[in-house]
Amino acid sequence: MDLEFHLKTSNFDKQYQKLSKKLKNKKIIIYGAGQLFQTINEKYDLSKFNIIAISDAKFTNDDINDKFLNYKKIPMYQIEQLNPDYVFVATLNYLNVVKSLEDILPKKIKIFPLVQKPLFKLLKEIWSEHDLKSAKQK
Repeated sequence: MDLEFHLKTSNFDKQYQKLSKKLKNKKIIIYGAGQLFQTINEKYDLSKFNIIAISDAKFTNDDINDKFLNYKKIPMYQIEQLNPDYVFVATLNYLNVVKSLEDILPKKIKIFPLVQKPLFKLLKEIWSEHDLKSAKQK
């Protein structure tokens, strides 16, 4: 997938400007250390955000003293210990990830996708997931 095109069609420039003003001095953890976040990190100045760590399912205790793109790496279970204000999910298919994080993290930690999809794309994703579940049940 062309991630730069995805960012453009998701109006990420506008989202980025809005978030950079709204989240000044808020502690942020990014969940998702894949190509989407790497592209955003390459194309945007993330120094406007107080990113205290990057978390990913692939990160383990062995990674605690390591860096990912110059950010502290943490396993998912350590997110709560760092007491962030926000967790931004940097994955293309974020619905299940957001739901999983909401199930395990305290309500005071706000969880959002880093890149908001247009409504029609989101509905298409939900519908495809519903069709897949229905097919498995048959």
